[in-house]
Parts: sequence; structure tokens; C-alpha cells
Amino acid sequence: MAKEIRLNAFEMNCVAHQSPGLWRHPRDRSGEYKRLPYWIELARTLERGLFDGLFLADVLGVYDVFGGDARAALTHAAQIPVNDPLLLVPAMAAATRHLGFGVTVNLSYEPPYNFARRMSTLDHLTDGRIGWNIVTGYLDSAARGAGRDKQVAHDDRYAIAEDFMAVVYKLWEGSWADDAVRADAAAGVFADPDRVRKAVHDGYHFRLDALHLSEPSPQRTPVLYQAGSSPAGRLFAARHAEGVFLSGPSKSVIAPRVAAIRANAAKLGRDPKSVLMFALATAIVGASDAEAQAKLADYGRYADLEGALTLLSGWTGVDLSKFDLNQVVQHVESDAGRSALENITRADPDRSWTVRQAAEHVAIGGIGPVFVGSPATVADRLEEWIDETDVDGFNLAFAVRPETFTEVADLLVPELQRRGRYKTAYREGTLREKLFGGAPRLKAPHVAASYRWG
Repeated sequence: MAKEIRLNAFEMNCVAHQSPGLWRHPRDRSGEYKRLPYWIELARTLERGLFDGLFLADVLGVYDVFGGDARAALTHAAQIPVNDPLLLVPAMAAATRHLGFGVTVNLSYEPPYNFARRMSTLDHLTDGRIGWNIVTGYLDSAARGAGRDKQVAHDDRYAIAEDFMAVVYKLWEGSWADDAVRADAAAGVFADPDRVRKAVHDGYHFRLDALHLSEPSPQRTPVLYQAGSSPAGRLFAARHAEGVFLSGPSKSVIAPRVAAIRANAAKLGRDPKSVLMFALATAIVGASDAEAQAKLADYGRYADLEGALTLLSGWTGVDLSKFDLNQVVQHVESDAGRSALENITRADPDRSWTVRQAAEHVAIGGIGPVFVGSPATVADRLEEWIDETDVDGFNLAFAVRPETFTEVADLLVPELQRRGRYKTAYREGTLREKLFGGAPRLKAPHVAASYRWG
């Protein structure tokens, strides 16, 4: 039986997310990112298209690697200005019934005690439709904003992340029993103190001796996403993630990463198919192939190559302003995003990339592929990627917002439904139930279940 294709919209509470320069397009509404009506309208559009979720990216710090300062990032709005993604969610949840919300939060600069309460609050306010994209960061500017000289070394960040996860699991899963809240007005008892206990943790990086401040939310632990593709990131994903976000320009890059994460999950006793894989992509859809190609050409007039190099420099930790545009990019190890540069060097054996080619590729949709054509043509490409890489779906970036998402919802989704590759209705329940069926809360052998009360 053919695998159902899943779709998330990939967005960010900023001006230029994955397509720098396209904010200048006359139909683009990126200037409305500061206003709730834009986000509410987008959420309703995505729910009309039966998207599984709105996946909200975020970054702490500024892209100051290109040229050695923040001037290029500010000039080209390269993910700055950027606002908090979590504050958008309650308004969008109130305007929808089924759409899930995956929010990116960098645990390197979050006290886990405070963070656990914020996520429980969102899980309550969304009726269990919240997910967390676990990231450890990649910008030294974020570390300096937190009072440090530079970020922790790449693999050490994942050791910190393991300690962080133990703390939040203890709070979400183990502090309150399921029957702790009695809400017994006659007896004058809201919560049974014998059914609430302190979460105690004495780790290398974090210590805790406290009650979780929130009563059990519909999912307790939010749906867990992870976006790291390095070896350390893949091991972390196999242990914790329910959904993994992968980015790469070709099937030859994505397929082995999918296989590696599934294999690691199996070694830990998890069903490898229980980890949903989402590949970054951009879909530019028109009524015909010619119309879609014309649209791509139109978008290309606004693409900003220096803005793209600003993003790519931040993702890789390599100052690409020092390179000639025709120079072939070589792999360089850094403590920023190791997989980002690997995507366009040794991980993609099918081609060599010049700096100019890398910038042109990133300028519309980021590192992922761009699928262009009629609904039938784009559906063919999505099916091809699903069948040949074993991903489960796509995090779709936008070129022009919200036009890209509107056309996916109104043109592409009906074609996928006609082929039997896309749902025709949402499941009831929480985000976890919609994605996986079954219960709203994590079960063994997922590590979170080991922290549950009783």
C-alpha cells in the first residue's frame, strides 16, 4: 500500500525565512508577520488544506558570520528581525480545530523548569496540538546574547540536551499522577497532594528539586521533533524524536540519513517506522507546467544572492564573503551546522557546487529541492521522493507568502487526494493521535515513558 504523504508548512516569525529577497515581491505579505490576522488567516488556509501542522522555525542570535558582522543580515532581513514563535500559537489554535503546531525552541539557553511550564500551557491551550522542535543552536551570536563567549562545542551540546530531556520528562511525565486533579468542590480539594510529587534531578548540567507547576496536559510531553543531521544529531533523534526534519538538495543526500535514523531507532527497541521523516522542499504550483515555470522565473527576479550567502554562512559557520563566487565549495568542519555545508559538498556526490550555485539554490526555499509544475507534475515529484528516500512527508517552505501555501492547499492537495496519497479528513484527538493513532501520550519503549508516575 502506498504511503500517505504528510505535509507541514515551514514558516518563521520573521520577514525573510528560506527565500531571502522575496519579501520584495508585489504579492508577498511578509511585512504582516507582526500582525495576528496574517497568522490566523494562514492557519485557516493550512487547515483547509489538511496540513498536519505549521512548523515554526526560530533562531536565537543574528547571522553575523558573512562579512564578520550583522550588516548583511540586517540589510537583507536574513531572519532578522525575528519574533518569538510561541506567542503566535494560542491565537491560531483558537481559529482552528485540527491544525498542529510545531515550535522551535533552543534548549541551550532555556531553563528547563520554566520551559516545561510554557509547553504544558500551550498543550492545554491548543487541546493537545503542540509539538516541540528540539534544537541546540548554531550561532555564536546567540551564546554572546546569553553572556557567553561562544557556543558549546557541537557534540557537547547534545550531551547537554540529553540532561535537559531527562529534566523535562521528569516534570511532564512524573510529577503529577493522572488522577491528581480531583476538582472536588464539595470536599474543597482541587488537587490531591499525595498524588503530586517533586521532580528530582542531579545531573552534570542541570539540577532540579521541584513540583511541575502545570497539571497534566492532554499530551503531557509535546510531540517531539528534531532537526539535526550530524551523527550526534541522528543518535539523539533515534532516542527522542517522533518526527525528524531533514534538509538536503537531492534524494542521494536524504535517503541515507533516513536509513541511519531508522536503524538507530531499531537498535534502541523502537519501531523505526514510528519516527516520521519530513524533508525540506518548496512547491511552486501553477495550473500548468508553463504557468508554474513562469512563476518561478518571476520569483527569481527578486531572489537575493547576498542574503542567501548570509544565511548559508550562518548555517555552516564559514564566511562565504571571502570566497570568489566561482570557487568550488569545499567541506569544512565547524561547530555551527555541520550538515548544512556537507549537503552541498561531500554528501552530494552527484555534483560540485560553486559559491554562486549554492547561493542560487538557497535563494528560493533554502537547502531543499524546489518542485515546479502543474499539480500533476509536482505530485509526481513528491511521490518519487517518498518512494525513493523513505521520507514520510515534507516541510514545505514558501517562496511568496502566503501564496505558496494557498496554491498547495487549493491545487496540489486535491491532486494528491485523487491519487489516494493524502488524507481526506483529519483524525480526531491530539496532534500525537492525529499523526500516529492510538493514545495521546508517549508509550514505551520511548524513553519518556520510563519517567511516568507509577
